[in-house]
Amino acid sequence: MQFTKMHGLGNDYVYLDCTKETPADLPELAVRLSDRHFGVGGDGLICICPSRRADFRMRIFNADGSEGEMCGNGIRCVGKFVYDKGMTDKKSLTVETLAGVRTLELHTTGGTVSAATVDMGVPAIAPERIITVGGREYRVIPVSMGNPHAVTYFPQVAALDLKALGPGFECHPSFPQRTNTEFVEVLGPAKLRLRVWERGSGETLACGTGACAALAASAAAGFTQRAAVVELPGGDLEIRWEPSDGHIYMTGPAVTVFEGLLPD
Repeated sequence: MQFTKMHGLGNDYVYLDCTKETPADLPELAVRLSDRHFGVGGDGLICICPSRRADFRMRIFNADGSEGEMCGNGIRCVGKFVYDKGMTDKKSLTVETLAGVRTLELHTTGGTVSAATVDMGVPAIAPERIITVGGREYRVIPVSMGNPHAVTYFPQVAALDLKALGPGFECHPSFPQRTNTEFVEVLGPAKLRLRVWERGSGETLACGTGACAALAASAAAGFTQRAAVVELPGGDLEIRWEPSDGHIYMTGPAVTVFEGLLPD
């Protein structure tokens, strides 16, 4: 089976066209392919499947084999995959996820998709809570973007040891399904700096749903405006929380890295 390696701001996945056939044991395959030494390498596996509710369906498997509900960087690459490969000629298309159906507006350059704007839906912001990780108390704001997030603030996120901190947040008893964690530095009313510890994958260079969660929490708390640039290690995302419909819109790039064949 042919695969495609793609990334959105360095948040990289192995993509499979599963519209006609699907490999067996996708969780095990995700673990094997995500290995950066003995596999293709990536933050996980994304399968593009048929849908009865939308143009396509996206299934996301993290590097540890667990299935995720939604991936903002991944869904932009799904849009690029299906358009560039001639599976659709639509520049406005819908993709079914476990978090619901999402709408994409594709931006093309020279006949191929270079970026996409995604309607990420309405964020659900829970009251702030205090949790203890490694013997220290942290204030976190739980946000759902169809998948779980915990947003917490620091004056300088670059100095954080996420390998030490991340697992304690991800697996904290307050989050029985585990959580993605956004470590946020407020740079101004229209800019955030963000590092993310992703559930099932560890620290990633970018996280689309995490950037949306961080903007929603920050705007609701009065730290930022409702539109901001979110700076991630892999690059910038433009996030806008539209007051007219309450939806968050994310704009960012989608890049194909290489293609190959999976061995039998």
